[in-house]
Amino acid sequence: MNAEVQGTTLPVLQVTLDAGDEVISTHGELSWMTPNVEMSQSTGTGGGGRGLMAGLKRMAGGGGLFVTRYRAGQGQGTVAFAAKMPGRIFPVEIGPSGGYLVHRHGWLCGTPGVVPSVGLQQTFRGGMWGGDGFVLEKLEGQGTAWVELAGEIVSYDLVPGQSLLVHPGHVGVFQDSIAFQITRVPGIANKLFGGDGYHLVSLTGPGTVWLQSMPLPILAQALAPYLGSQGAADATSGGAIGGVLGGVLGRQV
Repeated sequence: MNAEVQGTTLPVLQVTLDAGDEVISTHGELSWMTPNVEMSQSTGTGGGGRGLMAGLKRMAGGGGLFVTRYRAGQGQGTVAFAAKMPGRIFPVEIGPSGGYLVHRHGWLCGTPGVVPSVGLQQTFRGGMWGGDGFVLEKLEGQGTAWVELAGEIVSYDLVPGQSLLVHPGHVGVFQDSIAFQITRVPGIANKLFGGDGYHLVSLTGPGTVWLQSMPLPILAQALAPYLGSQGAADATSGGAIGGVLGGVLGRQV
């Protein structure tokens, strides 16, 4: 198996599979593939976490009830996964030393030994207050996973006890050695007038965290005032870029 990220602003992950090789993803991530790649769906990933309960845990973390498997038949095959937003695609290695927690739409694909689940280190109420960006998917097991982050990527290596306060939407991926919890920013002004709200994610080392500069929910919120009521609705339901394009095309018809 050989994986290569091509492109810059809107990258594409192209995976070349030898005969018998497999790669797995959440349903709907495929962009294109060669005819000799066989597709199937299952609740198990090959690395554990089988059955209905495993599927429900994936759904809670932002994935699907089933995973899609891509297997090369006779000879080499190619399968490609394109980025949904301008940003970056990169691999993370998962093994006995630990896994990773990724924002709910960040896991692109992985080798069969990767087990996607839901990351919970906070109460349900805390997760609700955290918003969309705080619904995390946990990647564990054994193998290589590829994640997609939006916009520019900034990383921090946190030493033991060192903390970082982050807007939930900007949390991209971090090692599971990092402790996280929702924290409330004190002060009346923050509660009543703070545009970013008053709940942040506290990330405490040791470990590495990668933050994303342009998550889709925040981009949609920033563009909504310029789209009008219909454009804002389109941006919410179909994505900010789709809403903008729809408004432009609608005016030209």
